[in-house]
Amino acid sequence: MTTGTIHGVGLGPGARDLMSVRADRLVRGARHIAFFRKAGRAGHARRIVDGMLHPDATEFAMEYPVTTEIPVDDPRYNERLGAFYADCAHHLRALAHGGEDVVVLCEGDPFFYGSFMHLHSRLSGDVRVAVVPGITGMSGAWTASASPITWGDDVLTVLTATLPERDLARRIADTDALVVMKIGRHLPKLRRAVAAAGRVADAWLIEHAAMPQQRVTRLAEADAVAPYFAILLIHGQGRRP
Repeated sequence: MTTGTIHGVGLGPGARDLMSVRADRLVRGARHIAFFRKAGRAGHARRIVDGMLHPDATEFAMEYPVTTEIPVDDPRYNERLGAFYADCAHHLRALAHGGEDVVVLCEGDPFFYGSFMHLHSRLSGDVRVAVVPGITGMSGAWTASASPITWGDDVLTVLTATLPERDLARRIADTDALVVMKIGRHLPKLRRAVAAAGRVADAWLIEHAAMPQQRVTRLAEADAVAPYFAILLIHGQGRRP
């Protein structure tokens, strides 16, 4: 029997018209759709493709067993997520071995801080896995800021706000241009780190980039809380002709 293919499809930063032609074709033609979501939520990736799916498509919602309830440095965090990803991969593997193609919806790009990576590492070498790249959320964010993120020889650093405050401050001080992702409840810590690096005046907070509720503000003027889809930017000021 011919095995099917697991497609990790990047949907881009959130606007449907920023999806690639290949992603659009695969999503509309898929008979099996899988996507991650928080329990009790519709799932952002699933909302992006609302109205696009084939009427006979079968949906497989992969609900995280934990998000922020357990600290990431607690051994239980990796244990629970590891078992979850293994179960999801088992389900997808069975479909592929049965000859079915599956489209896994991925926010942004599948290989950039995405949950699909954990499926890819468990499925590759066993079934066919194909990846469709997507526009990243950070690309949507610096486009929303209406200013280039790097010039000339600028060094761009990408961080996650989940890092310890001291590490954030050190790396923020040492780079020309900066992107910080996964902010959410870590915003107070990130503010302190940016201040310790002496770069508050240069920092921007982009919320819901490329989405209808997009908001661009200076970090110093931003609200005390940030949504999950928030990205901090510091633009490089390097060499120019």
